[in-house]
Amino acid sequence: MEWSLRELRCFVAAASFGTITDAAIELHISQASASRAIAGLERALGQRVLRRGRHGCEPTAFGEALLPQARRLLAQVDAVNTLAAREQDRLRLGYAWSALGKHTTTLLREWRAEQPTVELHFEQHFTPTSGLAEGRCDVAIMRSPPDPAKFSSAVIGLERRHAVFSADDPLWAKRRSLRMREFAGRTVAAEPRSGTTKRELWDGGPAPASFITVADTEDWLNTLSAGEAVGVSAEATAVHHARAGVRFIPITDAPRIAVRLVWWRDESPSGIEALVEHTTRLYARG
Repeated sequence: MEWSLRELRCFVAAASFGTITDAAIELHISQASASRAIAGLERALGQRVLRRGRHGCEPTAFGEALLPQARRLLAQVDAVNTLAAREQDRLRLGYAWSALGKHTTTLLREWRAEQPTVELHFEQHFTPTSGLAEGRCDVAIMRSPPDPAKFSSAVIGLERRHAVFSADDPLWAKRRSLRMREFAGRTVAAEPRSGTTKRELWDGGPAPASFITVADTEDWLNTLSAGEAVGVSAEATAVHHARAGVRFIPITDAPRIAVRLVWWRDESPSGIEALVEHTTRLYARG
């Protein structure tokens, strides 16, 4: 017969308080329930754990040996429960490149006021699903469509594409906006896993001369600031990754980028409805 954590708790409480009555009061159960639980533990272990007397109870020799181990085990169980409870009150929002741009700080401030029981926490994970597939976050910010067989998603807004280049670029340094055809003949730096810059953007029109692959945002910015290539990114990138020597200007005829919140299809996180509604409202404000 197997013993249960409930039975173990009753034993520890009775040994600590000296009476089964006080143990029952501490655990908010009846005295009869506490007695049955301790008896069940003894049957499962094949050993007496408490010596009952007219004025209370005390551990047997076996109970004395069991008590410190039981306390350690229950402390570990309580730690697991605490961790689970904390995660239920925390919504981890993963992103790869640029979170929600200018809306990021506004969301954090308004969410804290409107949803005080659920902590919203942004985490950067440089993977195609912003850490979602790897279990590192509860909801991902993505700017490319997820696998619909695995994930649910909601488009919360649209962002303009910006050209990104060295501030002393010989062709564009004085420009305030660009068109897609002006990338013809240029070298474009792009991150192929989670970025939104693909060759297909220029299908049907003049295209860049070549593409080079970068490892992450820092590598991308270093490449651009050195004048080795130019880039295209969502407007939110300018908010999160502004850098001296690098300029961001709008591309007037580029297709907008859909910003999505994405989560596992079979595991909707707590608070997702409120998060979708709130972020959609932020993008609608402009």
